[in-house]
Amino acid sequence: MVVKVERVLLAEPRGFCAGVEMAIKALAWMVRVFEPPVYCYHEIVHNRLVVEAFAKQGVVFVDDVDDVPAGAPLMLSAHGSAPEVESAAAERDRTVVNAVCPLVTKVHHEMKVRAKKGFTVVYVGHAGHEEAIGTMAVAPAAVRLVESEADVDALDDPGTPVALLAQTTLPHDEWVGIAERARERFPELWMPGRSDLCYATTNRQAALRAIGGRCDAVVVIGSANSSNTVSLTHVAAATGCARVMRVNAADELPDDLSGVVGVTAGASAPEWLVDEVVARLAPTDGVEIVRTVEEEEYFPPPPELRELLRAVAAAAAVAIGTAPSGPLPSAEDRSIAAARMLAPQPA
Repeated sequence: MVVKVERVLLAEPRGFCAGVEMAIKALAWMVRVFEPPVYCYHEIVHNRLVVEAFAKQGVVFVDDVDDVPAGAPLMLSAHGSAPEVESAAAERDRTVVNAVCPLVTKVHHEMKVRAKKGFTVVYVGHAGHEEAIGTMAVAPAAVRLVESEADVDALDDPGTPVALLAQTTLPHDEWVGIAERARERFPELWMPGRSDLCYATTNRQAALRAIGGRCDAVVVIGSANSSNTVSLTHVAAATGCARVMRVNAADELPDDLSGVVGVTAGASAPEWLVDEVVARLAPTDGVEIVRTVEEEEYFPPPPELRELLRAVAAAAAVAIGTAPSGPLPSAEDRSIAAARMLAPQPA
């Protein structure tokens, strides 16, 4: 059957957030600096095609840092790692770069501070998600995981002050209901002055809400293990759109789409996948970009990587007997798109 899509409504912002941009570029720099293999603890981001692209360039993804040989280069993923993992990673003369998203680091810090002050921390997150595992490991004795308002109701009174923190990729609507119930249960509840929810997650959901009600179908691009991608499918359904689907890539699109189709992408999905999906849909009346907010956030490379790149530049200068010309690679980082760095380098 020929696809007869009349118009595509393209949500903006969509796709890579600043944290994903930083993490992907950081791993891409490591691939350029070191001979393969380069190791990464867990998937660098939750996108199957991104992980496959790095694997083709010699990156080995592991679920246990003990599987990383002594002296090998190792990156810790954007989702954040437990303190004991960070300590184990640095052993045996490994070169370690921590690509944790700064927004996740903020929650880790809040967890540590509240626990030290004697709080019981109610953490809103998804059991088994790597970010939740790493965050709760900061203060395991002090934290209580909740995933729903019913979980809040089931909590015992801890007899201590109570704080409320959250996984950064939660849907805003999910967070609001749970937070309100927690305030009812614990009137003196402490919460951070600035929301733990990732700005990019919130922005992508708002952009999708702006188009969902106008669409006959919505396509969300991203992997099944991406929390923010799955949340986008729930947001699309909540707008009343009759048909919502998640795809990894254009070849997974069904062949019976018609009318107006909305398109968005999770925060770990590269823009080339969006381009391929839109090309496959081939709307007869073109593409309408629906922009709700401009994103200008930028996260610089991890400090360990900046030091590594400076050392490489200095070593090159000694080898050729002159100072390096032009800026160091990290100084140009903001102007380089992660998707371009992810592409394999010519032999």
